[in-house]
Amino acid sequence: MAHITVQSEGRSGGIVINDDWPGYSLDLFSYPAHYSGDLDCVIVPHGVIMDRTERLARNIMDDLGDHDIVVLCVLKGGYQFCADLVDRIKALSRNSNRTIPMRVHFIRLKSYLNDQSTEDLHIVGAEDLSFLKGKCLLNPVFLFFILQAIVGTGKTMQTLLKHVEAFRPKMIKVAGLLVKRVPHNTACLPDYVGFEIPNRFVVGYALDYNEYFRDLNHICVISESGKTKYKI
Repeated sequence: MAHITVQSEGRSGGIVINDDWPGYSLDLFSYPAHYSGDLDCVIVPHGVIMDRTERLARNIMDDLGDHDIVVLCVLKGGYQFCADLVDRIKALSRNSNRTIPMRVHFIRLKSYLNDQSTEDLHIVGAEDLSFLKGKCLLNPVFLFFILQAIVGTGKTMQTLLKHVEAFRPKMIKVAGLLVKRVPHNTACLPDYVGFEIPNRFVVGYALDYNEYFRDLNHICVISESGKTKYKI
């Protein structure tokens, strides 16, 4: 049985990693020795992330080329995806008849305690987004929240979108590297999705567990001993 499939309905579905996918053995990859024993497996290797991000950049260029857009980067977990995605869009702009003028703005969301999403959502950096009025907005976030899918119930993204919509941008598009399949999801899929993953707590590629694992290149599943070790 194949463990990884590609969503066939449009481009938004992304690459689907099935629930029975065991992940790659850690022995196949290099990772920081200080995380030895803290991880179960590699679920998305760094090279695959890079290839998928390049494809998303091409899709965005096809859809939004020649628009003036604002990239709203959701910190902290989204900074690496944002940087890599923007770099690839810039490279395409340099080598294409179409171009995307971009401005980058940062916003911070916090709604997790240990491995649990909480009802207490904090938005930092969103006090004045009036410059968004009339702009096309691309929001490259890690949907380790979305779908509840790396959002818990989709409430985090819904809260952010409601806040941004109040400033009446011309268009809003959401790009998510990860969408997690979780029960009782109320969120809509992002417009651009990298991977749809099982409901497991993942770290790496700037995704953290209590501020640890951001220095891990691959996206990995944290082990129970890792959760215990870094629990607060």
